Amino acid sequence: MQDLILRNDTGHVARLTLNDPDRLNVLSFEMIDALADAFRGIEADEKIRAVILSANGKAFCVGHDLRQMQASRQDEDAGRAAFDRLFGRCGGMMQMIPALPQPVIAEVHGVATAAGCQLVAACDLAIATEDAKFGVNGVDIGLFCSTPMVALTRAIAPRAAFEMLVTGNFITAARAQELGLVTRVAAQASLSEVTMEMAQQIAAKLPAAVRMGKRTFHEQLRLGLADAYATASGTICENLMLPDTEEGISAFLEKRRPSWDDS
Repeated sequence: MQDLILRNDTGHVARLTLNDPDRLNVLSFEMIDALADAFRGIEADEKIRAVILSANGKAFCVGHDLRQMQASRQDEDAGRAAFDRLFGRCGGMMQMIPALPQPVIAEVHGVATAAGCQLVAACDLAIATEDAKFGVNGVDIGLFCSTPMVALTRAIAPRAAFEMLVTGNFITAARAQELGLVTRVAAQASLSEVTMEMAQQIAAKLPAAVRMGKRTFHEQLRLGLADAYATASGTICENLMLPDTEEGISAFLEKRRPSWDDS
């Protein structure tokens, strides 16, 4: 059986590639588990400072495996248990992305629909081709995309998300960028180049600062205003006490490049 996730490291950047092109990279039980395993490996790898999530074939990801889901529902009790496992495991995998210490960039081409759109929304950043399309169109087959909704409503304005969810309409990459689901739009020929450029730019920053910053970014989003400021203040104080941050400030004041260990 082919590897469902391919990993290729370039310096401090890890590229994870969904590799089930014949089935349009469906989020089957097996793909979800493979992604979770890959994220665990990334989390433990201190060399990696940025992650690209891309896909082989003509689509980024078309969501859950409907044939697998249909087979699970033949027995009502067993089907409900299987669905609980599927969405529990998928939700757990999606939550691993913001919890990773490294920023994750989705590199999107073709379509990203239903749980595939959820996967993009769960990433920290996203770059898409000009002809990419995004949708949460389960409602078209009578299945409201309730779990993709969780990530989507945290990435874009709730009313825009609800329109996508209740109509099933696809949006273009340009519209996705307007809404904040996509960070940048690139030509198909330059997609990987543009994504790698962003990843390497992130990887060139002080790793400890980026890790602290990502952790606090996601944490403060869940808090009220006063608690968010308290949390952010704690992080920036911790950051300022790092020797490498002291070196960074000194380098700026002395108009030179900081001398950081790039190992």
